[in-house]
Amino acid sequence: MTSPKEFTDLVRKHSYDVVLADYKLPNWNGIGRGHTPGRAGYPRHPGSGALGELTAVECIKQGAADYVLKDHLARLPESARRAMREKRLREENKQAGEELARSNRDLEQFACVASHDLQEPLRMVAAYTQLLAERYQGKLDADADKYIRYAVDGALRMQKLIQDLLAFSRVGRQGMTLENTDCNAVLEAALKNLEVAIQESGVVVKHDQLPVAMADSSLLAHVFQNLIGNAIKFRGSEAPLIRVNAAVRGKEWVFSKADNGIGIAAEDAESVFVIFRRLHARAEYPGNGIGLSICKKIIEQHGGRIWVESKSGHGSTFNFTLPVKVITKGGERTER
Repeated sequence: MTSPKEFTDLVRKHSYDVVLADYKLPNWNGIGRGHTPGRAGYPRHPGSGALGELTAVECIKQGAADYVLKDHLARLPESARRAMREKRLREENKQAGEELARSNRDLEQFACVASHDLQEPLRMVAAYTQLLAERYQGKLDADADKYIRYAVDGALRMQKLIQDLLAFSRVGRQGMTLENTDCNAVLEAALKNLEVAIQESGVVVKHDQLPVAMADSSLLAHVFQNLIGNAIKFRGSEAPLIRVNAAVRGKEWVFSKADNGIGIAAEDAESVFVIFRRLHARAEYPGNGIGLSICKKIIEQHGGRIWVESKSGHGSTFNFTLPVKVITKGGERTER
């Protein structure tokens, strides 16, 4: 090869596992800008008898997998084998990532289609079983009343399950609108949606001044509403109290919702975020075990994380993070 063009044409035309290139060639160097095979996924091993440390570092930065000095060519076979292993691992990881993404898309599409297709026939089942209960309650024997009640309850529970599954599948598919969001306003909106439950339970919700964060306000409101709604549902015998606050730690806002409810056993701290995972019998507490899974999906979509700190019988503290974003105001950069 006498020119960078000839080298580039060969790399584009053929597939190579390893490219060995001398650093100093008569008319150009083998790692010239724009001609590094490493940038296209090819392992590369420049070799030169006069390659200094700074040049070697520059080679690595431009995509070289390794460098071998000509007076140490005994390293070359192992270096080439290692480069080939790394290339194979990169290809396997890329393929696995693509397959996982495709699988997730297929599952989300299936959940969406199945939910939509099941909605209408199930709506008819629920409507007619409720009509049956209204018209014939007490007119048949006790067993008939019990069977009708079971049918109505089952249809309504299935409706709620499908709605929850549809909501879970929608998170991430419809995209997000990230903007400077006043978290105080978002929390107030969530509390407004929970107004009836708050009044009926007598729960007191206190919160500190919350920050302005880069978030999707409607999705963040769903997180607040679910966490506070769960605290109301799983309240203990004491007068229910919920506290919401936030603090900046490094490059993250850490939000927390603490309550004095029934708590969660330490061994269940991670499993509560698994879809359909319920810790209590349906007769004790209603629900399908999807809410916290949706919260986890929303927070991770924002680039954050969520976890719980709790002991059974001693309340729970749910924490989640949002990245601190740099917001420009009048040409000045300030972190919120």
